[in-house]
Amino acid sequence: MKVIPAIDLKSGQCVRLQKGDYGTVHKVAEDAVETAQRFLAAGATLIHMVDLDAAKDGGHANYDVVERVIRETGATVELGGGIRTMADVETVLGLGVPRVIIGSAAVRDPAFVMQAVKTYGDKIVIGVDARSETVRTDGWLGDSGENYISFAERMESYGVKNIIFTDIDKDGMLAGPNFDQLAALRASVSCKLVASGGVSTLEDIRQLKKLGIEGAIAGRAVYTGTLDLAAAIREAAL
Repeated sequence: MKVIPAIDLKSGQCVRLQKGDYGTVHKVAEDAVETAQRFLAAGATLIHMVDLDAAKDGGHANYDVVERVIRETGATVELGGGIRTMADVETVLGLGVPRVIIGSAAVRDPAFVMQAVKTYGDKIVIGVDARSETVRTDGWLGDSGENYISFAERMESYGVKNIIFTDIDKDGMLAGPNFDQLAALRASVSCKLVASGGVSTLEDIRQLKKLGIEGAIAGRAVYTGTLDLAAAIREAAL
């Protein structure tokens, strides 16, 4: 199992939200490069980055920060937020990002997912962001009405090999992941699953391992010190 620290970007700054609410945005670190270097020093082998501005409006104002993180630290990065077309995928890959996360566009444009997976294989990751068991879109502001399990099963049928599942109500709350929903998802699909939202203790890591979850994204807990990243990485590797 892999622990993946997160860097969320808004207006070029490292920030965190609570439950995806843009009204709760607050800066958690001064510099994305320094933050990435700290994560790498703790043993991280992959960094999860989200462009919150792009998720909301489709702009690419934070791409220079992403490119700088990769160039100056050598980090392996996965990036999500506002990736809606094949041109977007190609632009992100051109930054040096090997894993591209498609979220809202996967709900609205299944043909895009199928084309992306056919072209780029397991470089494509699908973000399944759920609240009250339905998949949310547009920076989590819209409700697709589709059940998260049926959506994940549909994505797997398109050839998707990697899914990041986020329980929005857990995100940024330091209250633990939604183990019940993750267990139901694990029982329904065979692709690799990464848990996001609420991961905050070593016990969370142990429980996710027991469920057969392949990865855990750690955000706010790492910045507050609630979760020791190096210890979490060691626990996940046991």
